Amino acid sequence: MLRSVSETGSTNADMLALAAAGEPEGLWLRADRQSAGRGRMGRDWQSPTGNFYGSTLVRLLPGDPEAATLALVAAVAVQDVLSAFAPQMPFRIKWPNDVMVEGAKISGILLERTGDSVVVGIGVNLAFHPDGLPRAVTSLAALGAPVPSPDVFQVELADAFARWLRRWRSEGLAVLRAAWVERAHPAGTALSVNAPDGSVTEGLFDGLEADGALRLRLADGSVRAIHAGDIFLI
Repeated sequence: MLRSVSETGSTNADMLALAAAGEPEGLWLRADRQSAGRGRMGRDWQSPTGNFYGSTLVRLLPGDPEAATLALVAAVAVQDVLSAFAPQMPFRIKWPNDVMVEGAKISGILLERTGDSVVVGIGVNLAFHPDGLPRAVTSLAALGAPVPSPDVFQVELADAFARWLRRWRSEGLAVLRAAWVERAHPAGTALSVNAPDGSVTEGLFDGLEADGALRLRLADGSVRAIHAGDIFLI
């Protein structure tokens, strides 16, 4: 079920309330604008009209893979839809779920859990991207690619997400992990990891662990599994 509103504070906040009210899995809520959009680690997400801001609801079932790996589902779905609209662009996923184009971020994803429900919030820069950020960002318009309307993007994204969610449940995490790695930046890409404790570690991308954690190959040849952190391309 697809819903839309002209403006709200945050589609994730709205969806968390809808989850608590008993709304079913598969519901999508899109807003033309958000006044209090947010990204990972509490960052503000600027939300001008013309981009996609939406959230969906997943009800966890017994036997599902770990809830955190829904980030992989969402990232693969977003990358697939962007590639369908702009097949000439080299969209790549950066762990765990940012979609990038030549080092510039075009999409971000935020997962929030309440009870047996996970709200998956997705923002995609279609027509605009913010200026003055410490990281490189871009949009389909800035790339000279076709720019779909947010409502058309919602339809395609809902279909792609549902397709990968079914595979996540029926085929397991290994299939999702392989699809994610295929769409990610190449093995050997240099990364910097800012850990939650404030430490910084540099290394090379070495794929994903079986549980979806980032594999970071260090200078001494050892591999460290990263389960949380802020990742930068270097």
